[in-house]
Amino acid sequence: MSKLQKMIYISLLVAQGVIIGLLENMIPYPFGFAPGAKLGLANLITIVAIFTMKKRDSFLLLWLRLFLTTLLGGTISTFLYSMSGALLSYVGMLLVKQLGPKRVSIIGISATGGFMHNVGQLLTASFIAQSWTVMLYLPILSFLGILSGLAIGISANYLLKHVRTLQRFQADYDRQTNSQWQSVFLKK
Repeated sequence: MSKLQKMIYISLLVAQGVIIGLLENMIPYPFGFAPGAKLGLANLITIVAIFTMKKRDSFLLLWLRLFLTTLLGGTISTFLYSMSGALLSYVGMLLVKQLGPKRVSIIGISATGGFMHNVGQLLTASFIAQSWTVMLYLPILSFLGILSGLAIGISANYLLKHVRTLQRFQADYDRQTNSQWQSVFLKK
């Protein structure tokens, strides 16, 4: 992949992530018993990025998506919560991905991301509130985060199996990193 193709690909994914994030901000909270809980649909783009580009490029994508989403429809506090959740989620997904395709699927990696995102946000809330009692909210958010992560993982798996452009980027990424994930996605 040329440098121009890589920049265009990152730009398209960032744009998609920002649009999904802004649309999700317009949706009323779907969980009445868990105020503030969201579906995390923009994480779909992060998962696609983790499986189709180098860590450095996917990390850049993550930062650009966070910054632009906040700039277009957020505040400093939403940026802090989003940043802490997204960074912890990203690191957690990369660590779990290291287990390999024989031990964990993309769905498991995504569920890890959903869980870790909530942990990151609650750690930030605990720091701001200067109280660990905020962490009592973790079981409810963990359950919702894992469910959301499962749904997003299923969606990402579907996209990586059926979108030819993503398959091409995945194959290119696999050749560069000597990874075996592509064969898992192409099984029918």
